Amino acid sequence: MASILSNILSIFTGGASATSAEKTGGSSVAAEPQTHGDCTIHATPQREGNQFRLMGRIEKEVNGETLVRNFIRADVFTSSDDALESTFRKARQIIDQNGPSLFGDGEKTRQV
Repeated sequence: MASILSNILSIFTGGASATSAEKTGGSSVAAEPQTHGDCTIHATPQREGNQFRLMGRIEKEVNGETLVRNFIRADVFTSSDDALESTFRKARQIIDQNGPSLFGDGEKTRQV
């Protein structure tokens, strides 16, 4: 029961505890960050069994401070390369659709 609650909590906080990642065999893959506009995109798809869940973060420097927007989606892929490519594409879409409001609230970190 605690494991389930921990997994649910990790979805909303943008990360998983090391113990839950170890129990599920989860690990993330990563690629070199890409830029889109004035944002930096970090693709970090999460391994779930034989698949990879679309996950990443978008960062932007605002007044000397780095603001972070984490995102995770239901999409899963059998290939880590496909997951990375789709994560970058989804991040660009999030940036384009939200525009300045993506970081307009000034929150240091939040889910999108």
